[in-house]
Amino acid sequence: MGLFDKFKKKENGALELNLEANKAIETNAAFEEKITMEVKRTEQETDILDISQKESDFELNTSGSDAITKVFENIYPGQKEPMHYGTLISWQLGGNDPLDGISIYDGGDYWHFVTYGLSEIYEKEFEDKEYSGYGMELTLKLKKLNNEKEAAEIKGICGILQSIARITFTEGELFYPNEYIYTGQTMGMDVEQQSKITGFITAEDEQAGSIDTPNGKVTFIELIGATDKELKRIMEKELKVSELYSKISNSLTDYSRDDCI
Repeated sequence: MGLFDKFKKKENGALELNLEANKAIETNAAFEEKITMEVKRTEQETDILDISQKESDFELNTSGSDAITKVFENIYPGQKEPMHYGTLISWQLGGNDPLDGISIYDGGDYWHFVTYGLSEIYEKEFEDKEYSGYGMELTLKLKKLNNEKEAAEIKGICGILQSIARITFTEGELFYPNEYIYTGQTMGMDVEQQSKITGFITAEDEQAGSIDTPNGKVTFIELIGATDKELKRIMEKELKVSELYSKISNSLTDYSRDDCI
């Protein structure tokens, strides 16, 4: 069982997650490869069908995905080929990772992650015409470490995003601004578990906001790292999520920061 695989929903709608205290963050080896797609055709198929016709039959409608990409290309002009991690075996085919992919843009002092797959990035399949899929995608800004651990921490965040998305896929859990995600652990969620960051609060991504796509509306929900002490203050109703957001003073998940309360 990996990070975020067990959780319970609190009566007030906030999400409380449990994880094994002695287990480090798991990252899927599939993240080391970009998604590839290969369509294999037999000689018999080639004889029967016109090749150009067959190629068009397999062409994907990526309008939902393209809408997400456009938002982030506007935020980060010139970054046409951001770092990207995808799944080799899709969720629909029995894979463990629900997101089709995660792109990471260079924000200067931080890496800006955005997910692909909680909204309908291909064809419209959900009956609700107003929203695309679950109506959201997750984002996160990880403050750069600028050391040899950077690559491992980037993969670690990708694993966390996949795990949180898995909750939505398996339990139907939706995420909105001004909520919190409590893990119950005191060790950090960085790969060496040395940070004080153990969970998240949520906000609408100020840069990405909400968009209308061909498949419906999508809101970009940003995860912002919070410490165990901060999250407990929220749970005990001594602090509001919005108040903590103001005290943190930015939307970065900073593994090096101390408690701000």
